Amino acid sequence: QVQLVESGGGVVQAGGSLRLSCAASGRTFSSYSMAWFRRPPGKERHFVASIRWTGGITVYADSVKGRFTVSRDNAKSTGYLQMNSVKPEDTAVYYCAAAYRDGTWEFGSWGQGTQVTVSS
Repeated sequence: QVQLVESGGGVVQAGGSLRLSCAASGRTFSSYSMAWFRRPPGKERHFVASIRWTGGITVYADSVKGRFTVSRDNAKSTGYLQMNSVKPEDTAVYYCAAAYRDGTWEFGSWGQGTQVTVSS
């Protein structure tokens, strides 16, 4: 398994941008698919975006499509979530997850989370 550490969270005004990073260590990052999840206040954690370990295939939740971009830099063993045109409803704790190749997220590695607060 890889170990994951998120960073880049903070407070941002509605309409602004923020970039989250997820630094991985311990295994070959390029063999892991990576995803971002979020847990809004008082709600369940849910999927935001993912990028496959090969081919760069990305998937997005409808709520962030066109505003968020998931990417990765295998040379730096780091994944990213670029958040543009943020809305108050994007306020949540954001988690990155990594699964070996096409494995399931639940059985993969998770970071500790980073808080994102969008002010209106």
